[in-house]
Amino acid sequence: MRKDRSSTPCIGICSTTFGDDVCKGCKRFSHEITNWGKFSNDERAVVNSRLEQFKATILQEKFTVSDSNLFESKMNEFSINFNNSLDPITWVFDLLRASSNEDLDLNDFGIEILPQFSELSLLELRDLINQEMLQLSEAHYYKFFNRAT
Repeated sequence: MRKDRSSTPCIGICSTTFGDDVCKGCKRFSHEITNWGKFSNDERAVVNSRLEQFKATILQEKFTVSDSNLFESKMNEFSINFNNSLDPITWVFDLLRASSNEDLDLNDFGIEILPQFSELSLLELRDLINQEMLQLSEAHYYKFFNRAT
């Protein structure tokens, strides 16, 4: 699926409907989700850029993409939804989210796990990345959008 920087990062698992300020699925803020349809392409791109930076920060310390062309080809081959206008390192997030296969060989996708994380299973890595991503998003939200009490 071809996407661009203004495409929605929604993954269909929204926790803001349960009162969360930051969605546990896509990591957007509740007001961004509510107003997404009213946002201009530039406003949407700002949100996606923030999420891309957070993903890149987290993923670059755990993985390297040795062959981005192979990676993109494999993501398309397996019909994994990803935003190909973003940095290829961010696609690792989408690959791990879409895969429940513990036997997945990341080398087949042109990805290498860095040595300090090689002992973790893919499921453990996915959970760690999701946790760190949520922590970064929540920290950003509470720094810039925290409601006065």
